[in-house]
Amino acid sequence: MKGTVIEVEGLTKSFGDLVAVKGIDLRVPEGEIFGFLGPNGSGKTTTIRMISGLLTPDSGHGTCLGYDIVTESAQIKRRVGYMTQRFSLYRDLSIRENLEFVARLYGVARPREAVRAAVERLGLEERGDQLAGNLSGGWQQRLALSASIIHEPRLLLLDEPTAGVDPQARREFWDHIHHLAADGITVLVSTHYMDEAERCHEIAYIFSGELLVRGTAEEVVARSGLTTWIVTGPGLQDLSDRLADSPGVDMVAPFGANLHVSGRDRKRLDATVAELRAAGKSHKWRRGAPSLEDVFIHLMQTRTKVAA
Repeated sequence: MKGTVIEVEGLTKSFGDLVAVKGIDLRVPEGEIFGFLGPNGSGKTTTIRMISGLLTPDSGHGTCLGYDIVTESAQIKRRVGYMTQRFSLYRDLSIRENLEFVARLYGVARPREAVRAAVERLGLEERGDQLAGNLSGGWQQRLALSASIIHEPRLLLLDEPTAGVDPQARREFWDHIHHLAADGITVLVSTHYMDEAERCHEIAYIFSGELLVRGTAEEVVARSGLTTWIVTGPGLQDLSDRLADSPGVDMVAPFGANLHVSGRDRKRLDATVAELRAAGKSHKWRRGAPSLEDVFIHLMQTRTKVAA
């Protein structure tokens, strides 16, 4: 039976008048890749920093790796790997020098052997003497990941780790993450990429500091209750404007050359679509399965309307 690596309740954090995180409850089982999703400024980083002991919550409590996030934060910091969105290693040191510095910082036994193993693990052997500042975004990302796991943490916290890197580097990075999870490392990763969310074992979606949904990607889509129609044809922007306030339509969003039209009230939405199909033949309509992105756009629009 899997243990629990992260278990927090009611985490709340304010900065002045801004309530960044509002009563977050989160439980992450051992060995999972847990995706933490939400738009920029939604509270993901603040939550991760509270979990890892870098920030003290205003209220709430919990444990990370069995240690209290408030009273035993020093124990947590020594036992987690934390990779930030911004590259934070020394640009004027080589890959090996950076890794040896981090290994010694964590008090790793036999640091040079640990560096050699880390370099081999992520395919950095031929670049070991290259200065970190001369690496591309993808290779800097690999170096940052190597540094975050060199002390063999049980938990890896990744805060928007693939921002600004190309699709191939993102794919390779996620292959490494799945290998780490297969070796027993628990991973909590924040992202706003839907394809990355679908590669997680479980996901949670945060918006304006509140946790709205959690579960597998399939569970989140199924529980949304959305019906989706996909439209192609000319003048989609005009059609989108017309649909925005139509009966049964909760969400309209362009996806390339398509328009996704979704709603919770299937009968009313289908009636609206039937009227439009009867009124003109220039657009092609087909029923589609709601995507994870449809669900999150709907959640964001719904919460934004409530706040307004």
